[in-house]
Amino acid sequence: MVQLTLPKNSTIKEGKVWDRPQGASNVREYRVYRWSPDDDRNPQIDTYHVDLDDCGPMVLDALLWIKNNIDPTLTLRRSCREGVCGSCAMNIDGMNTLACTKGMDEIKGTVKVYPLPHLPVVKDLVPDLTTFYAQLRSIEPWLKTSTPQPEKEWRQSHEDREKLDGLYECILCACCSTSCPSYWWNGERYLGPAVLLQAYRWLNDSRDEATGERLDHLEDPFRLYRCHTIMNCAQTCPKHLNPARAIAEVKKLMVERRM
Repeated sequence: MVQLTLPKNSTIKEGKVWDRPQGASNVREYRVYRWSPDDDRNPQIDTYHVDLDDCGPMVLDALLWIKNNIDPTLTLRRSCREGVCGSCAMNIDGMNTLACTKGMDEIKGTVKVYPLPHLPVVKDLVPDLTTFYAQLRSIEPWLKTSTPQPEKEWRQSHEDREKLDGLYECILCACCSTSCPSYWWNGERYLGPAVLLQAYRWLNDSRDEATGERLDHLEDPFRLYRCHTIMNCAQTCPKHLNPARAIAEVKKLMVERRM
């Protein structure tokens, strides 16, 4: 297991220990990171006790149970609850993952929940992804062509379509990028695993006609070449993708075009 560094905030203090739910005999302790721009006491760790007999099996279920039954001020992102949208990405039990697909039965003892590491925190479990999304926009993640628009659609063979497997499934949860030490150190210049995987997805699309332009954009000492193949990204990806392999393929394309 890769233990990850905590978010970009000052020393964390012990926070409030909330009362156990009355009449509950089957409880689970949760220690949750709390930070608010309006609270001088933060950051801190609050302790809650979740009634498992009144709660679903996933970590997201427990966090929503806490919000609905104990502390309505707890702030987090969530949407689909099916591992598709990536909104509930956070650091759980020392690993970046999705709260909606992380079962409580996978964790021993107290459940520790933090926002994604090494990012500014908006509030509680909500990280600021402004830079991450700006980097995604910079690689222009859409089909770019110079030939006239076809009457119906851009056709693609089954074989070429299969080349996108392992790339298009990325849900941009940022779990991989925020597990990468190179991204921690150079986050404003290094694009990071998630964005580079997206870049390769378009470089590898047979319908796209902007390969040279895309490679020119990535040809930079920091945007691409800060990857040191530590493999944290592949280990933590909740969709079981391999961003490190995609980055290696982009580097290979760079070499091939120079030959």
